[in-house]
Amino acid sequence: MSMTFRVANIIMLIAFLFSVAVQYNDPDPIQWMLVYGAAALACALQLRGKLDWRVPVVIASAAVIWFFIILPGVLSRPFPTTMLDSFHMTSVADEEAREEGGLLIVLGWMAVLGYYQWRKKRTATS
Repeated sequence: MSMTFRVANIIMLIAFLFSVAVQYNDPDPIQWMLVYGAAALACALQLRGKLDWRVPVVIASAAVIWFFIILPGVLSRPFPTTMLDSFHMTSVADEEAREEGGLLIVLGWMAVLGYYQWRKKRTATS
């Protein structure tokens, strides 16, 4: 594993753990703690060399499904220009747009981890 990839994975692990921690005051904290916690677990498993490529694929699949479930609500409202102005929820539009962003981050990093692990396994068996 390259040092750059390892450092990026540690940064994402910290970010996902932080995301779990800030969900305590969310209107629906449990499912968000689970998705960010699962992503953090995948990062930790990767660092320990124990990650199967299917784990991040399952997490990414859940994130993309959830993304498309929330998307109609986001698209039905004006673009939330204040979503990054505060840590507090100022409107439902702000919250849903932030949730979409969080899901895209989870999806993106899980795609990276899944591809990395799949490629690693593929080169090890050939």
